[in-house]
Parts: sequence; C-alpha cells; structure tokens
Amino acid sequence: MTVKRVALLTAGGFAPCLSSAVGGLIERYTAIAPEIEIIAYQYGYHGLLTGNSVVVDDAARANAGLLHSFGGSPIGNSRVKLTNAKNLVERGLVAEGEDPLEKAAERLRTDGVDVLHTIGGDDTNTTAADLAHYLEEHGYGLTVVGLPKTIDNDIVPIRQSLGANTAAEQASRFAQNIIGEHRSNPRMLIVHEVMGRACGWLTAEAARRYHAWVEAQPAWNPSIGLSKERWDVHAVFLPELAVDLAGEATRLKAVMDEIGNVNIFLSEGAGVPEIIAEMEANGEEVQRDPFGHVKLDTINPGNWFAKQFAGLIGAEKVMVQKSGYFSRSAAANEEDLELIARMVDLAVDSALRGVSGVIGNDEEAGDELRAIEFPRIAGHKAFDVNQPWFGELLADLGQPLVPAAAH
Repeated sequence: MTVKRVALLTAGGFAPCLSSAVGGLIERYTAIAPEIEIIAYQYGYHGLLTGNSVVVDDAARANAGLLHSFGGSPIGNSRVKLTNAKNLVERGLVAEGEDPLEKAAERLRTDGVDVLHTIGGDDTNTTAADLAHYLEEHGYGLTVVGLPKTIDNDIVPIRQSLGANTAAEQASRFAQNIIGEHRSNPRMLIVHEVMGRACGWLTAEAARRYHAWVEAQPAWNPSIGLSKERWDVHAVFLPELAVDLAGEATRLKAVMDEIGNVNIFLSEGAGVPEIIAEMEANGEEVQRDPFGHVKLDTINPGNWFAKQFAGLIGAEKVMVQKSGYFSRSAAANEEDLELIARMVDLAVDSALRGVSGVIGNDEEAGDELRAIEFPRIAGHKAFDVNQPWFGELLADLGQPLVPAAAH
C-alpha cells in the first residue's frame, strides 16, 4: 500500500505519554518517510467529526522532539463514542438521523487519509476498530494503528500501557507532599485517592513506590516526631480486594492510637458498587459518561471511605486528596520514554506495511511486541493481587490480603 497521508489523534483522558507519542510519531515519519504528509485531528474523534485538523508543517516536524518534555496532549483530547449516536446528537456533533461512523468515515475519505494513528485506551482503540470495520465494509482501505494509553494499566492483553509507570511515580511524589500533613492535627486521617476505575494497578504501584521511598530514607528523628511509622502508608484499598470495614477499622484504630495518624491509598474504583447501591437506595441519580461508565468524580469514593472510617478509628480531622490530574498530566519519565520509542517504531513500521492493530507486548503471545488484533482489545483488566510483590507490600503494612469475590 502506498501511504501518502497519515492522521493522528489522541482521545480519552490524559496520560503522561500523549505528547511524547505524538512527537515520536512525527519524528519517525520524518526520519524514514518525509514525503508522507501528516495531519492531526484536534480533540480526538470530536475533531474528526467536526473536520477540525491541522497540518504538521516543517516547523512542527523540526521541533517535534520538544514534545517529549511535556505532559498533556498538544493536539487535544475528548471523550467521544462514535457508536453512541444519541449522545453525539445531544452534543451537536451529528444531526438527528445521521450515522456518526459514516460521517467520520467520509471525513477520512475526504481528507485522503491512508493511515490513522489513535493514541488512547481501550475505548479509543475499540472505537477505532469500529471505524476501520465500517470503512472496510464500504470499500475504503484504511490502516488503523493504535498506541495503548491508560494510567491504570488495564488494557487486555497488553502487559504495559504507555504512561502508567509515570503516573505511578507521580502519584508517589504527590503523596510525599500530602502525607506531610499528618502532623497538622491530632488523630489525622489522610486518604490519598488514586485514579483507577476497575483496576487497582496504579494505586498498588503508587503505594509500592511510596513505601519504597519511605524505606529508602537514610535516617529519621523519632524523638522530635519525625518517624518512619507516621510517614508510611497504612492501608491500600483496591477494587480487586475485599474490604472488611470492621476488621480494618479495628486494625487502623490501633495504628491511630499508637502514632496519631493513618494514611490510606485508595483506588477510586474500590467500593463503587456499594456506593452506587447506597446512592440509588437514597433516590440519587448516578451520572454516567458517553461510554456508560459511572462518573467517579460525582460519587466521591474518597469521601465515602473517609466517612466510613473517621468515626470508627476516632479521627479528629480528615483529609481526602486526589492525585489523578497531577499524575495524568505529567511529562513521561525515562521508563515510559523508552517504551514509547519502541512502540512508535513498530507503529510506523506496521502502518507502512498496512497492518492494523494496537501496538503492545502481547501477554497471550509470550509478551511479544506486536500489532495486536483489534477484536482482542478490551478494557478493565483486573490487577493480579496475588503477585508476590503486592503480597510483600501488604505484609509490610500489616494488612491481610483477601481478594474480592468478583475477581
């Protein structure tokens, strides 16, 4: 296949890889096929539907390397599901009776796009698969090559999503400041709420890195109040773990009585079924996004857990702090930059060979880095709480490891 024009888009929530992945794709095409024109749809599928795109000109190509040093996305994101026509009509992106897939396909056809690179999570890439399937059925050849982006590392069957390592590092860094608040009041409860709808990987990895940071401090000064025990994490709650509120309250009250504070790392997806049931029983509406996901920021899992524990452990002051936006908008760290570079090289190679799929280390094929077939891509991969490192972490904290029944 002769490739004349390539289009890029980033979609879904931010992750610390989007800017670098865009820069890497531009650099790679410029290095090996500079004759190929590159355009970028602004604000993801929103820009595809509205025809909002920019040409990657000579100046953008020459300075593409600068994108590796920044977070966010230079070309913008949005949450748009092309198969949710009702939502798109309400947002004014398509007219009543108009087929969003057809409109997007016609835009790609009109723009002469031969290759579409999508940088996003499972929703972004399965939406790309819907689009590619529609185009194939209607006789338009388009190669779609996705790059996997999720901060909670939950894409099936991909071993490591772009941006997840950086997000965990940044969540640990966030905690290193926030947990400094533990002496701001007697009997202080701090809940560090971490992003992760259905997967606790990010919370677990952030807690591991934070605990390692505490362990790595060369010295403490407990006689004046600077103690390792007060700075450490005391509990980690994930969607994949059963939470025994009464049992954990007894354990954490003993911690509070001894050192005067408790620090909890909480995945925002932990306890969500219980919270939803409580809201619906009270007649409250549970808001959902275009993909049908519950809007977690509207149900406040951190506040719910804080409310449950505060009285049970005798907290005098409660602080709930969310690291999500701090973590997801960071620039990629060295771990992610190396992974981005390897995935970008294969993404361009696959595109030029006309091979569609999502680039990733395929856990079902010996971790081989390859273009994984779109029908095999899915979200909500559960974190494996039985991994030795996680068991060792909970053992260090004195917390029982009890997997949730659903997992």
